Amino acid sequence: MWGTRGSAELPARPARARVCPAALTPACACGAGDCRSSRLSAELASIHISPKPSLKHANPTACGVSLGQRVPGVPSPQDPGTGITPWAVPAAVGDVPPVEFALKDKRLALVLVGVSIAPPAVPAGTVCQERRVFPAECRGLRSTYRGRITADISWSVNDMPQGTIKQPLGYIPIMVKSKLCNLCGFSPQDLMQHHEEEEEMGGYFIINGLEKVIRMLIMPRRNFPLAMTRHKWKNRGPGFTEYGKLSSFCSILLTTVTNRITETGAFFKNFLHLPSLSALVNFPDYQIFEELVKGREDDTFYVNCVTEMMRAVVDAGCLTQQNVLDYLGKSFRVKLNLPEWYSNEQAADFILSNCICIHLTNRTEKFYLLCMMTQKLYTFAKGECMEDNPDSLMNHEVLTPGQLFLMFLKERLETWLQSVRFVLEKKAEKANINLNTDSLVKAFGMAPDFTKPFEYLLATGNLRSKTGLGMLQDSGLCVVGDKLNFIRYLSHFRCIHRGAAFSQMRTTTVRKLLPESWGFLCPVDTPDGEPCGLMNHMTALCEIVTEMVPVTDIPPLLCSLGVTPIDAAPSQPYSECYRVVLDGSMVGWVERELAPEIAETLRHFKITQEKRFPARAEVVLIPMTGKPSLYPGLFIFTNPCRMVRPVRNLSYGKNEWIGTLEQIFMNVATMESEVVPGVTTHQELFPHSILSVVANLIPFSDHNQSPRNMYQCQMGKQTMGFPVYNYKDRSDNKLYHLHTPQSPLVRPSMYDYYGMDSYPVGTNSIVAVISYSGYDMEDAMIVNKSSWQRGFAYGSVIKVESIDLSLKASRAGDNLVFGIRPNDPNAGEKLDADGLPFVGSILQPGDPFYSFMNLNTGETFTVYYPSKEVGIVDNVRLCSNDRGTGKFKKACITVRVPRNPTVGDKFASRHGQKGILSQLWPVEDMPFTENGMVPDILFNPHGFPSRMTIGMLIESMAGKSAALHGVSYDATPFTFTEKKSALKYFGETLASAGYNFFGTEKMYSGISGVELEAEIFVGVVYYQRLRHMVSDKFQVRTTGPRDAVTNQPVKGRNVEGGIRFGEMERDALLAHGTSFLLQDRLFNCSDGSVAYVCTSCGSLTSPVLEKLSQSSVTSSRRYSCSLCSQVDTIEVVPVPHVFRYFVAELAAMNIKTKLNVE
Repeated sequence: MWGTRGSAELPARPARARVCPAALTPACACGAGDCRSSRLSAELASIHISPKPSLKHANPTACGVSLGQRVPGVPSPQDPGTGITPWAVPAAVGDVPPVEFALKDKRLALVLVGVSIAPPAVPAGTVCQERRVFPAECRGLRSTYRGRITADISWSVNDMPQGTIKQPLGYIPIMVKSKLCNLCGFSPQDLMQHHEEEEEMGGYFIINGLEKVIRMLIMPRRNFPLAMTRHKWKNRGPGFTEYGKLSSFCSILLTTVTNRITETGAFFKNFLHLPSLSALVNFPDYQIFEELVKGREDDTFYVNCVTEMMRAVVDAGCLTQQNVLDYLGKSFRVKLNLPEWYSNEQAADFILSNCICIHLTNRTEKFYLLCMMTQKLYTFAKGECMEDNPDSLMNHEVLTPGQLFLMFLKERLETWLQSVRFVLEKKAEKANINLNTDSLVKAFGMAPDFTKPFEYLLATGNLRSKTGLGMLQDSGLCVVGDKLNFIRYLSHFRCIHRGAAFSQMRTTTVRKLLPESWGFLCPVDTPDGEPCGLMNHMTALCEIVTEMVPVTDIPPLLCSLGVTPIDAAPSQPYSECYRVVLDGSMVGWVERELAPEIAETLRHFKITQEKRFPARAEVVLIPMTGKPSLYPGLFIFTNPCRMVRPVRNLSYGKNEWIGTLEQIFMNVATMESEVVPGVTTHQELFPHSILSVVANLIPFSDHNQSPRNMYQCQMGKQTMGFPVYNYKDRSDNKLYHLHTPQSPLVRPSMYDYYGMDSYPVGTNSIVAVISYSGYDMEDAMIVNKSSWQRGFAYGSVIKVESIDLSLKASRAGDNLVFGIRPNDPNAGEKLDADGLPFVGSILQPGDPFYSFMNLNTGETFTVYYPSKEVGIVDNVRLCSNDRGTGKFKKACITVRVPRNPTVGDKFASRHGQKGILSQLWPVEDMPFTENGMVPDILFNPHGFPSRMTIGMLIESMAGKSAALHGVSYDATPFTFTEKKSALKYFGETLASAGYNFFGTEKMYSGISGVELEAEIFVGVVYYQRLRHMVSDKFQVRTTGPRDAVTNQPVKGRNVEGGIRFGEMERDALLAHGTSFLLQDRLFNCSDGSVAYVCTSCGSLTSPVLEKLSQSSVTSSRRYSCSLCSQVDTIEVVPVPHVFRYFVAELAAMNIKTKLNVE
C-alpha cells in the first residue's frame, strides 16, 4: 500500500448530520426488573449506532462471542418466538370447535382439550446416549427437523363424558432456535460444539435437509373497518351501490372472517345487518335506533335509511330477539356443518359467535362496533369521509411465519377431527359399532396423516387449505434460505411481500411507494422487474410486534382520564365527541376538546411505561376537520403483527415506538435543522433510518443515482463471500466460498452495527480510472495478472452429492451397500474399500465417484464423476436412518471446485458499477505510478458520467486516505453536506499525506515506460465478485438431443442443449451483411427437414405414400396426393420441422394451410 509522505495532522471531521439517541433509564411501573416493559425500554436505550467505524471486530479474539455481546443492541432479524409460543398452542386448542354427530341412535361429541408438542428427539426405544436431535443432524441426513405432537381428545355419548384419550398425531416441523428447539438458550460455544454457527439466528425450518423460510406477507389491518368503493358491488342487484365496508376481523390466532357491508345494509355472505343487530342484544327497537343515529340525529337522510331498514325487519316478522334468532338460524343453517339436533336459535348463536366480529366475545361489544361501522359507511357514501386506501401501509399489517404456521396447525386439527368423524360414520354404515376407547383409538389411527401437510407446505410453499386461511394466494409462501452470503441470508428475514395475486394485476397502484411507508419500508431495496414494488424490505430499525399484551387495564385507565363509557351519555352532544376504539372494540366517548389531552397522556404512559401501558401501542387521534378526511376517532392498537419503529420524542427527550397509522398524524423531522418549535413533535434517530439493512451497507449512497443503489441491493445478495464457518458440517446443495476476503477500509456505520466483518464479501482493490486498451469497453475491466496469481478474488464452489441407496433399488428385495470387490478394475485407485472416494483426492471428469454392491446378486455398480470440472473431495459422511439401527445406506460427498476468476466472470463495486473481467493483463504491461504502485483493476472512465456514481469516486479517495493513515473511514449516507463536502474532507486528508488533493497521480505506460500526459485517478475501492461465472454458464455443442415434437435442439445446459438464436442475434447478422448465415443458423443447425407438398392443391398434409398392390412386380413406392389423386404434382421442399407440426395443429382445428409452390 501507499506510504505516508507527510506527518501533518488529519483535518477535523464534520459533525454527523443526525441525532444520536441518548441512553434511557429503563422505567417500570410494576417494579419488576425483568418484565416486558423493562426489556422494551432497554431495547430502545440500546439503539445506538457508533459514529466511528473500526477494524476491531475483525480481530480473531472475538470468536466465540455472540454478535449481540460484541455490538450491543443488534435487533434479531426475526423473533424466533413467533414459532410456537407458550400461549399459542392452548389458544389454538381452545379455538378448535368440537365435532358433534349422530351415530345410529347415539350422539357422539369429540372435543380437543389439549395438545403437546415435544422437542425433536429420536423415537422411543432407540438405544442411544443423547436422545435430543439437533439441526445439524437433520441437515446431514437430509431429514426434517420435527417434534412429536400428541393430542388429548375428550369424548362423550349423549352428553355423558366418557373420558379422555391421549393420541399421537404424528410430527410437525420445529422452527430452529424457537422455544421448542433443542438449541434454544445455547451459548456460542455450545452452538459450535453442536456443529452450528456461533451466531446462529434461527427463524427457519429444516425440511429434507434444506433450510426453508416462510415469507412475511402484507395483510389488511385487522379489526379496523375500511371504507371502499367497488363498482362490481353495484351490479349485485337493485338497491346496491358501489360504496361498501371491508372489515377483516381476526381472532387471537388470526382466524380471519372478512365481512363486507354495502350501503343497503346487507352482509356479503347474505347476512342481514339489522337482524344481526337485533340478534346480538335484547334491546328494544327504539334503543337500537338511538344507537344507530348517535351523533347524526340531524341527518334526515341517514335517519330515514335506518327507519326503512327497521321497518323491513318488522315486515319480515322479526319482532323479538327470539324471532330474529329463529329467522337467522332457519335461513343459514343449510350452509353450516352443524348437528341436525341443533335448534334454529343454536345455529344463530353459532353464526353470531363465529361469523360476526369474531375478535370480540361480548355480544354487546359486537353490537356497538356494527353501529359504528354503519355510521362510517353512510358518512363515506355522502362524501363526508375519505375512502380508505387499501394499498396504503397505514392500513396494513404483517403476517409473520410463526402465525401462519399456527393458523395452519389449527386448521389441520379441525380437519383431523372431521376425518375421525367420517371414519366412524363409514364404519357405522357397514356394521354395528361398539363405542368404546379401543374403537375410538382404532378410528384415530385410520385418520389421514398429520405430518405430510406440514412438510408439503414448507417444502413446496404451496398451501392446501379448504378455507385459504384468509389469504389471497396459495403458492410461493416459502423460499429456500440459501446462504450465498450473509447479506442475502439476512435479507430473507427482513423481506415483506405484498402477495403473488398482486403480481398479475395490470395496474401499478399496488407497486407505488406511498408517503405513508416512510421509515417502515425501504425505498431502495426492492428488485427491478416483475416483483418491483411488491417485494419490499423493512428499514433497519423497523420491527414487527409479535407478542400479545394484556389490555384489561386500559378501559379503566381511559375512564379515569375522562372517557365516558359506551353505555353512558357524555356531557357534550355525540356529534361533538370522538369514539374511543381499542383493538376494534368501542370502549366509550370522549369530548372533542379533551381528546388531544388524553392522547398526549397515553403517549406519556407509553414512553415512561407507567400504568402498564404497552410500549409498542399505537395511539391515533384522527381529528374532525370539517372536510372529507379519515373517519374521526381515538383509536388504540395493541395487537400483534403491526410494524413499529423508534423515533425521538422531542417533548420528553426519549425514544418512542410509533406505528404506521400513528405516524401520519405526527410531525417528524429528519435533521435537527428541520425542527420547528411548537410544531415538530418527533425526530428521526438518524437520517439513514429510512433505509434497509442492505441499503445501509452502501457507502455514500446519497451521492449515487438511485437506480444504482437499487442494483447494489440486488448484487450485494449475489456476491461470493464467506457465508458460514462450518463448511464441513453443511449439506447445502451448493455453497460459495471466497478464500481471500477483506474488511473494507471505508464502511458505513451499519456495517459494524451488524458485525459484517464476521462474514466479509469483497476485497479492497487498487483501482485506476483509465482507458488503457480496447479491453475495458462496455463496463469491462482489466485485472492485474500478478494480483490474480496472488489470490485476488479467489474462490471455490462447494457442492454436496447426496446418495441414498434405498432409492436405487430396482427390486423390493435388493440389498444394496457401499463397497467394491477386491481388484475391481472400474474402481481404480480413486475409491476406498467402502466404495467411497478418499478425502483430498482430485476428481477428474469421468473418474469413479462411488461404488455400491448388491449383496443378493453380487453385482457391483460404479458411478462416475458427472461434472466436467476438476473437483477435490473435502468430506465424506456415511449416514444411517433416524433410529440409528439400519445399515449405512446414505452418504454425503462434499466436493470443492476451485474457481479462480476467468475472463467473463462478473464483478461489481458497492455502487452498482457491474462489469466483467475482460483480460488478465501481465504486470509488465500495466501502468504504474511514480512510486511503483501497480493497480489491481483498470476501470474505464466512461462508466461514470451516465451512471453518476459519485459515491464510488468518494470511496476511492477515502479508501486511499484510509490506507495511508491506517484508519477506517465512515461512509454512512447523509453524513456530509454541500457546505461540508466529502470531496473537501478526503482531499485534505490526502493532501496531509503528501498526495494530490483530488486523488490523481502521474502514471507511466507499462508498455513504453513513457509518462502519461493526463493525471490518472487512483484509489482503493471495495470490489465484490458475483456468483455469475462463465464456468456455470458457458454452453457449446455440435450435435445433441432434440425435442421429440418440434425436432429442435432442447434447451438447458444440464441436458447438453443448444444456444438460443433470437431476434437480436438475427438482427446482428443482418446488420453485418451476412444474411445467408441465417439459413445455416435457423434452418440447417436447428430443425431443417424435407417435406412432400402437392403443387396442385398446395397441401402439406395430403401427400401420402402409396401401398404396394399384391400384383405389383416392382418394389418402388410413390407419394400421391390423397385429395387430387395425382402423382406428378408431388414435389420435395425443404421446410423447418416445426412448420410441419404447426400445419398439423392447424388442420386439427379445421384450418387449411395452402402453399404456393413454383
